[in-house]
Amino acid sequence: MTRQPSHPVKQAPAKAKSRDPVASGDRDAAQNRVAPHNYFFLEKYEAGVALRGTEVKSIREGKANLRDAYGLIKDGEAFLLNAHIGAYSHGSSNNHEALRTRKLLLHQEEIRKLTGKTQQKGLTLIPTRLYFRNGRVKCELAVARGKQDWDKRETERRREADKEARAAIARSRKA
Repeated sequence: MTRQPSHPVKQAPAKAKSRDPVASGDRDAAQNRVAPHNYFFLEKYEAGVALRGTEVKSIREGKANLRDAYGLIKDGEAFLLNAHIGAYSHGSSNNHEALRTRKLLLHQEEIRKLTGKTQQKGLTLIPTRLYFRNGRVKCELAVARGKQDWDKRETERRREADKEARAAIARSRKA
C-alpha cells in the first residue's frame, strides 16, 4: 500500500530550451553559399577540425566564414586553408589568428581516397559547411570540379525553369 503525501506536490515547470541552435547541431555554424554556384560537387566527406578553445567559442558566436576556404592534402595529412574564424569577443591576448591553417581529422583510408581524387586535373577540396555534432566542430568537405561561365548560366536557366514549373503547379491547384 502506497502512502499518500500530506501536501500537494508541485510539478516542475517545463524548462526553456537553453542551448543555442548552433551549439546543439540544429543549425549550421557556417555555410559556403557561393560554392554551389562556382563548383559541381562530386562527393562529400565529414571531417573533424583541430581547433583552439577560442576558435570553438567564436564559431558558436557565428564568426566563421568559408567563402575563400579550400582543403589541401599534404604529406598524408589534410588541412583547411583560408577559413576565417574571427576573434573571440571575450578572448584575451592569447586569442587565435583568424586565418591560420587548421588540421582536418580524417581516417587514413579517406585521406588516401582524397589524395587520389585531388590529383586528377580540375578537382579540388571545398569546405561547404561547419557544424557541431556531439559538441565537436565538423567540416563538410566536397570533392568539386569548377564550373565554367556557361555551366553557371545553364544552372541558372534550369533553376528558373523549375521555379516556373512549381509556380504553374501551385496556380493550377488553387484554381
